[in-house]
Amino acid sequence: MLGRRGQRMLLATGVAGAVAIMPSVPAAASVPAAGSVPAAGWVSAAGSVSARADGVQDSQQWVLNMLHVPDAWSLTKGKGVTVAVIDSGVYPKVSDLEGSVRPGPDYTGLDTKRSDQHWGEHGTWMASIIAGHGHDGGVDGITGIAPEATILSIRVIPDRNDPGYRAYDGEPEQRIQQSLADGIRAAVKGGARVISMSIGYSAPSGTVRAALQYAAAHGAVLIASSGNSGHDDQRRRDHGLAPVSFPAEYPGVLSVGALDSQGKAAGFSSNNLSVKVAAPGVRVPAQGRDGMYWTVDGTSPACALVAGVAALIESKYPRLPPALVLQALTTTARNPGASGYNVRTGFGTVDAAAALGAAERLMTARPAGSQIASSARFGGGPAAVPPPPVPPRGVGKLVLFTMLGLISLVLAGGAVLVLRAARSPRNGRPGSHAAGYRSPDGYGSGPQAGRVRGPGYRPGTGYAVPGAERGAPDDRG
Repeated sequence: MLGRRGQRMLLATGVAGAVAIMPSVPAAASVPAAGSVPAAGWVSAAGSVSARADGVQDSQQWVLNMLHVPDAWSLTKGKGVTVAVIDSGVYPKVSDLEGSVRPGPDYTGLDTKRSDQHWGEHGTWMASIIAGHGHDGGVDGITGIAPEATILSIRVIPDRNDPGYRAYDGEPEQRIQQSLADGIRAAVKGGARVISMSIGYSAPSGTVRAALQYAAAHGAVLIASSGNSGHDDQRRRDHGLAPVSFPAEYPGVLSVGALDSQGKAAGFSSNNLSVKVAAPGVRVPAQGRDGMYWTVDGTSPACALVAGVAALIESKYPRLPPALVLQALTTTARNPGASGYNVRTGFGTVDAAAALGAAERLMTARPAGSQIASSARFGGGPAAVPPPPVPPRGVGKLVLFTMLGLISLVLAGGAVLVLRAARSPRNGRPGSHAAGYRSPDGYGSGPQAGRVRGPGYRPGTGYAVPGAERGAPDDRG
């Protein structure tokens, strides 16, 4: 799990003994005679020793048959689709992936070289399960679910054997979650139509959720492993359910549980309500970055298998929206259980051929016609509408009322002018002064009119100014 410190893991190694060596024989090595067991002989899914060159493909046949993949291959093998494997990195030089891997960014912040033997162990397994094309003309080696698809390698987490794992495990939670968010966005920008995430985080992140919404909005189908906490009773929460794992728990992500070769839920597979579908997850053959063949346990290979089926749908129906791709996968799943849903296997085992058929129907579906005629009226139609309470007025009355309004405005304006004229003071005759006004020279019609004012007269007293008799100048100037 990725989440609290010490709980970060890739979900093919979450169970003790989950990874068991299948062959310690390179793809081009000779195979021992029947009955002999080399010191590092390869053990098939059934536990017997293979003596045929095509033993790897024989060992994975039960996986392909359980998902009805051979029937789907008659329609498509995933050509033209890029699947982003957000994981520990995908080593591009193994025989069964040669020419099918596009190197992408590394967001771990570590200095581990791609040439290191522990770089990309888990991611290479997952990529071979999704898009392995075998070798020697496809007759030997791993054949993935979508052998003609392209893998985009995006590294966001190291394997436990990676030299930089300890430094990575000490990184703060925000830094770890940001790596995943960056990887999701890089997958979209790299043209991925399917994003496979065989990783688990115990805590949610708003940053990652926003990145997933961005991916879905750009047409990417999101697949994630449900987690390997089915046996972890000490961490179980209410109602006996295993803790949820992120990104499987986020909306819009298809969470995948694991099955054994009998189609039963694997004991380690997390049982919670995030699980939507299931696929084989016990002893699933894969090619490692060392060129050897391995069997892998966990919800990681189950996730990779379903991502391969999603790639087939995207290849055949590239215009189908992600939500409908998920609908095609869930509605056609087989063996859902008595109630139609199971907390370990979701709605059942993915069926590649049936999912392609459902995708075709969804692609060509048209909205069902209404059962109500287009001429039908609701509530009685126009006849049921009551008449207006006041009869509508015609144009003639509208003109009449307008004219009356204008006339009223003119009359009101005239009345205002008359009142203003009546309140203004009246003017006297030409050359006269208003009543009571004293002219500067003492003449006028006031109370003192007719009194002669001599030189030296002081206004307002009627007496001569002292010294005036001695010829003082007239103060009137």
